[in-house]
Amino acid sequence: MAFPSWMYRIRSSLKHGYSVFRSAPAFRQSGRNGCLSDVDKLGARRPLHRWPSSVIPFAVAFSAGTVAYNLSLCDSSLDHRIIGEKTTTEVVVKGSHREVPEELVNELKAICNDRMTLDYDERYFHGKPQNSFHKAVNIPDLIVYPWSEGEVSQVVAACNKYKVPIVPYGGATSIEGHTLSPHGGVCIDMSLMKSIKSLHVEDMDVVVEPGVGWVELNEYLRPYGLFFPLDPGPGATIGGMCATRCSGSLAVRYGTMRDNVINLKAVLANGEVIKTASRARKSAAGYDLTRLMIGSEGTLGIITEVTLRLLKIPQYSVVAMCNFNTIKDAADVAIATMLSGIQVSRVELLDEVQIKAINIANGKNLPELPTLMFEFIGTEAYSHEQTLVVQKIVGEHNGSDFVFVGDAEAKKELWKIRKEALWACFAMEPNFEAMISDVCVPLSRLAECISVSKKELETSGLVCTVIAHAGDGNFHTIILFDPNNDEHRHEAARLNHFMVNTALSMEGTCTGEHGVGTGKMKYLEQEHGMEALRTMKKIKAALDPNNIMNPGKLIPPHVCI
Repeated sequence: MAFPSWMYRIRSSLKHGYSVFRSAPAFRQSGRNGCLSDVDKLGARRPLHRWPSSVIPFAVAFSAGTVAYNLSLCDSSLDHRIIGEKTTTEVVVKGSHREVPEELVNELKAICNDRMTLDYDERYFHGKPQNSFHKAVNIPDLIVYPWSEGEVSQVVAACNKYKVPIVPYGGATSIEGHTLSPHGGVCIDMSLMKSIKSLHVEDMDVVVEPGVGWVELNEYLRPYGLFFPLDPGPGATIGGMCATRCSGSLAVRYGTMRDNVINLKAVLANGEVIKTASRARKSAAGYDLTRLMIGSEGTLGIITEVTLRLLKIPQYSVVAMCNFNTIKDAADVAIATMLSGIQVSRVELLDEVQIKAINIANGKNLPELPTLMFEFIGTEAYSHEQTLVVQKIVGEHNGSDFVFVGDAEAKKELWKIRKEALWACFAMEPNFEAMISDVCVPLSRLAECISVSKKELETSGLVCTVIAHAGDGNFHTIILFDPNNDEHRHEAARLNHFMVNTALSMEGTCTGEHGVGTGKMKYLEQEHGMEALRTMKKIKAALDPNNIMNPGKLIPPHVCI
């Protein structure tokens, strides 16, 4: 069976998540021998017949002209009104497009053999983020599936020679439009590069390829008593996690991706491969290229190998849950807990609307009130001691229904509630899309920022939920809206804009962990200032003079050097 068709039928049966498919045994078994026999059937644009109505594609319009890649000027190939204007409510990213030269197609086919496709269904799927409301007017012209660093290097060098844009593609879980292809070009799907290359148990580190998922990695590490402590959405892969500088609920104790990567290898725009550091736990030798690449969102290079810091699996843990009458009380307890010196490993906040969604989706009967969830780790005695201290703090801030569990299955069930929060929201509005946004503020401003944002959300006619990694000041909103309803779309954008500007006014950031992509570019000047953005663009110009590496992302198009 043709690989693209096989993937297409599987994907079209999924209502929400590509992450389910990514972890399916059949996909993993296909591995590096997966056949892409539709390569020779180039270019036919077939209409989609079997997609659910909720994902019927926008008309794919290719504009005339060539892409302007001169980084010494503004990026005139993007529509500034759509991307850069602070008050825009548009979600379709425009970009210029030119046909991929036949010579490049032939070169890529020679490099990847049958792991290249121009199948329309595959290209459309890769051009539409699976967990994001962002869209682009163009889709990739072709997809390649390299299975080695050498192939990635050859593909990138060939694209650079013909000045054809590249978009790297990982677990398809990004939220801010990172994998859009506004200029068309070549999508490099890294899913076949999923080897765990070496494990150093005594050094507590592991070397992996970028297509390895964090869930699968932790399954591999468990028999060794080790784990990798970052836990973003299920389906996320290590390469994408590095590219977006992600974190998750455990960041309050273990830090973000930038704190847990020892070194990495990346392919630069000219095809050169660099290794950013040694395997030593610390180094003062030269520029910190590792941190430069982490969070660069594929605009500086494509990550092909990562060395990760590991930790011992905690001896014991306790999970606690409690309720509050107001979301401010809940946030105040999170702040007080952190100030108490207790080293919690998780502090998660869910508002009453999110709890209602969980009840509807999972048939539960949880009190529909603002809720905090904690995790305490250490010895059994220490974990229980921490729990009792926090229970006292909760009581001092009008908390109620404080419960805690130590049983492994009970803990797993509680955290499952949190991890499936997004999908639970769709139980309330199954035919809507979700505008998901995150901000982060200094911890002392968290309660105020959430309260102000929550008050604005409550005035809206849209269903909006609040979820927070409350221990480090990071919180999210999920805004459900009908993308075909102009009033809904404008209202969702207004709420997102309000929340971001509220955070920025409190010395916060427009994104704590989701990254910039196309969705948050318009806030970077307000957050960083033009001089910082020009510096970023100079770095980009030095490493990618032809602007082929994920163009139209991260750096606003009006930034000129």
